Amino acid sequence: MEVKKVLNNNVIIARHPEYEEVVLTGKGIGFGKKEGAPVQEEGAEKFFVLKNQQEQEQYKQLLIEVDESFIGCMNECMAMLENRFQVQLHEHIHVALTDHLYYAVHRIKQGMEIRNPFLQETELAYPAEFQAARDLLFHVEKCTGIAMPEGEVGFVALHIHTALTQRSIQEVNEHTMLVSELVKRIEETLDISMDTKDLDHQRLLRHLHQTLERIQNGDYGDEPESLKNVLKKEYPLCYNLSWKLIKMMQQALKLPVPESEGVYLTLHLQRLSRKTYK
Repeated sequence: MEVKKVLNNNVIIARHPEYEEVVLTGKGIGFGKKEGAPVQEEGAEKFFVLKNQQEQEQYKQLLIEVDESFIGCMNECMAMLENRFQVQLHEHIHVALTDHLYYAVHRIKQGMEIRNPFLQETELAYPAEFQAARDLLFHVEKCTGIAMPEGEVGFVALHIHTALTQRSIQEVNEHTMLVSELVKRIEETLDISMDTKDLDHQRLLRHLHQTLERIQNGDYGDEPESLKNVLKKEYPLCYNLSWKLIKMMQQALKLPVPESEGVYLTLHLQRLSRKTYK
């Protein structure tokens, strides 16, 4: 490979014989380098390809705006995540998370409040990503000396989840909001106010998130017909509510929802309906 452009001492754009334009990051990798100079992949701490032209330009602009110490901190964060989950993260997270956290730190310095209305839903839906986000932000705090608010844990957890699953942050956010609407309908219909610490509530939230992912991926299961008939007869309120929820999913996702989902939702709803919430 050869150097195409030095963005700063720790980041260079290089010409790769197979991938064309690639990003190499590493402490001091760009120091003293000139365009056309040879560079070895082994000398980089991180090597990734930004195939999307828009993301390439966004990342280049970001590297010009952001100070080198923060870029170095983010490279360490990416290494922490890859080591934790034993995967190679999708390159998009380098742009999205660096951009998000840089401007989050900037807003905090200006005294702006950061609120996250879906913090609890995110923690329950993606517990592993949530804990990883908490640890990552602790590292960012050490790098910047800026205390990160609790709401940021949820936002970062969603970025981590999208990188692990290769889903877009927009899709994950839309699913999170839809789950919130579904829970609201459940509480109104069953006249309950669910406790986020309750195990059955947690199971329901995780089931809803998993259901939306299965629907999006077209991964449907078989419908237990005999059980459906029993539930329809024994628990009509919960069974009918399950179908209202299914219609909400269909309208929001613009995709069919398998009838088997009515059975599983009814079982979750029946467990919740037996509880007495304050």
